Amino acid sequence: MAQLQRLAVSPAQICDRQIDLTKEQQHYLNRVLRLSEGDRFIAMDGRGHWWCAVLELRETGLFASIAEEISANRELPVEVTLMAALPKGNGFDEVVRQATELGVASIVPVTSDRTLLKPSAQKVDRWRRIAAEAAEQSERQFVPTILEPVSFDMAVKDCGQKNRFICVARGDNRHLWDCLLGNLEPPQTPLLRGEQDGATGFDPPQPPLIRGEQEREELAIVIAVGPEGGWTDGEVERAIEFGFEAVSLGSRILRAVTAPIVALSLVGAAFEKS
Repeated sequence: MAQLQRLAVSPAQICDRQIDLTKEQQHYLNRVLRLSEGDRFIAMDGRGHWWCAVLELRETGLFASIAEEISANRELPVEVTLMAALPKGNGFDEVVRQATELGVASIVPVTSDRTLLKPSAQKVDRWRRIAAEAAEQSERQFVPTILEPVSFDMAVKDCGQKNRFICVARGDNRHLWDCLLGNLEPPQTPLLRGEQDGATGFDPPQPPLIRGEQEREELAIVIAVGPEGGWTDGEVERAIEFGFEAVSLGSRILRAVTAPIVALSLVGAAFEKS
């Protein structure tokens, strides 16, 4: 099963144990992956469900039928939101791609005092496509949520998670690793993995919870990383006022596209069991 190709589909495409493939998906499966009628692939809805699907042919083109549900456990046992200031150029493309591979749950693009990029709606759509592709490649159960860009002040003000960290390049701050190994607080309400979608006409069973436990409160973490040149002193002060703790990622100065990867790698090392 691990060698089967993977395809991200929308829950709205699923009805009566069949997947209504788009023209682009048909082309990808048939022309790019060279799959034909009767071949199998893994369909994932980005909400925690995986299915083994069989490619079938009808007069209007290719479609897929669901053969069975696949149990998978690919997610971090902690809900991580990355609040990332937009770097220059296309650097945010790589931030989205690699953060998805490392297990981030959601990404908040932030415009800061030193941000040069003013993203368009097309940019946001591109980031969401990149996240879906990276989720397929890394065999994730969930496609991260890419939110609309917001100002730094709005992002820190509206942050609802209890465990909030802002990465600062200089200063005598605790290392993020030490904070992750400390006593982090769980959220007030449980964060549930996966959901049924009755509108599709097919209610798949819920996927297994992380670590095979019963429903419970999971840790929720927000990590804010800055742009080129780092956060301004005023931004750090405002974040602290809203409950963020200033943390260090080490003694070296990291690029804006490197810092998110280091932070998320530390989260994985601290929480993901082997």
